[in-house]
This record gives sequence, structure tokens and C-alpha cells, in this order.
Amino acid sequence: MPRYYFDLLDGGVLAVDEEGLELPSLQAAQAEAAKSLADLARDAVYDPAATLDKRDMAIEVRDATGAVMQVKFAFEIERSKH
Repeated sequence: MPRYYFDLLDGGVLAVDEEGLELPSLQAAQAEAAKSLADLARDAVYDPAATLDKRDMAIEVRDATGAVMQVKFAFEIERSKH
């Protein structure tokens, strides 16, 4: 079974996955990346310490040969001026 690595890119900061996960297919790696990114995005939205109105996050998936995909999430808060 191939091993996939899920590197997190959050606001220009890269956290490299040194362990990875053995998964049966690229589709399984895509599902894992999407689920992980959704969890991270949910936590970021509810983080009381976060003061950013805009945030970009991505998980870069790689295998033994190199990068295979990038799953991205971006959100931005636009406040109405009253």
C-alpha cells in the first residue's frame, strides 16, 4: 500500500508531515486531505485568538515520488459598513 504525506500550508507557514499514512489509493488520500482540511478550517473559524479577516490553508499531498495534489481552502470576512 502506498504511503502518502500531508503537508499543511497555513498562511505561508509549512508544517511537513514526516510520518504519512498508508492508504489504498489516491482517492483515499484525497478524501483524507479534504477531511483534515475541513477540520482545520472549522477550528480556525472558531479560534477566539484569530484576528485575521482572511485566511488561506492548503494540504499538499505527496508520495514517495513527490507531490500528487493540493487541497485548498480560503475564507474571507467582509463586514458591512453601516
